[in-house]
Amino acid sequence: MRRDQPVQQYLDHLAVERQLSPNTLDGYRRDLDALSAFADGRGQEPEALGSEDIRAFVADGHRRGLSPKSLQRRLSAVRSFYRWLLRHGRVKANPAAAVRAPKAPRKLPQVLDPDEARALVEVPTDAPLGLRDRALLELFYSSGLRLSELCALRWHDLDLAEGLVTVLGKGRKQRTVPVGSHACRALAEWRSDSGGKDDAPVFPGRNGPITPRAVQLRLRQLAQRQGLFKRVHPHLLRHSFASHVLESSGDLRAVQELLGHADIATTQIYTHLDYQHLARVYDAAHPRAKRKKV
Repeated sequence: MRRDQPVQQYLDHLAVERQLSPNTLDGYRRDLDALSAFADGRGQEPEALGSEDIRAFVADGHRRGLSPKSLQRRLSAVRSFYRWLLRHGRVKANPAAAVRAPKAPRKLPQVLDPDEARALVEVPTDAPLGLRDRALLELFYSSGLRLSELCALRWHDLDLAEGLVTVLGKGRKQRTVPVGSHACRALAEWRSDSGGKDDAPVFPGRNGPITPRAVQLRLRQLAQRQGLFKRVHPHLLRHSFASHVLESSGDLRAVQELLGHADIATTQIYTHLDYQHLARVYDAAHPRAKRKKV
């Protein structure tokens, strides 16, 4: 489709100056292409749209079956685009500033309990690729990494003597997080077996680092093999890491730093998980705690 010049210039800004990841950039591109198509259908350029037009754009997406979460993401991209136009003097106001998308029901992330997490990461190391799988799972659960961070790791990012790993997260922000002793041991065994050099991927694939899709598929296979029949996916290990650290420490700020969240509001969802755990313990332990079932 024809892409309006300001939209393309903004996408170039996101790619070059803000250095967004390819996946994030694709999301912006889809959302802003939808805005361009909507403006074109009204015989206008995106810069000429007003607040009522943006409300109509959101309503149009809703009629087409987009979920509240998708509409919120789309509106966020549109707001950012107009902020950029405003900063460069190409519009007089941000027409999306006061527009709100429908609220999405908040879903709490599922987590593995500690016994399930232990059962998952303790895969046999004598199986084909067993050392690699054990190192991958132990590191994932030990350090709460994002899938993209884990796939991009090189051996020089790990300091096994100190038990630390340095990753490049969202927005190309670097953070260093601890690596547990079990993970350090598994990684050392895997490096010794694979002969990984400093600049080599920790988890190699066929053509360079292992792909996110390969990790997703392998995790599903290993979970079934270990007798876990939940829908186990990479982010579940990150959720479980965060929930278990918060449950033991109660330190939300520390969990925020470990996860690399820019905004603590993102981390606060794990407090709800923790409260659920406390409520279960209270109900089970206190003789007069049983709440009526509704």
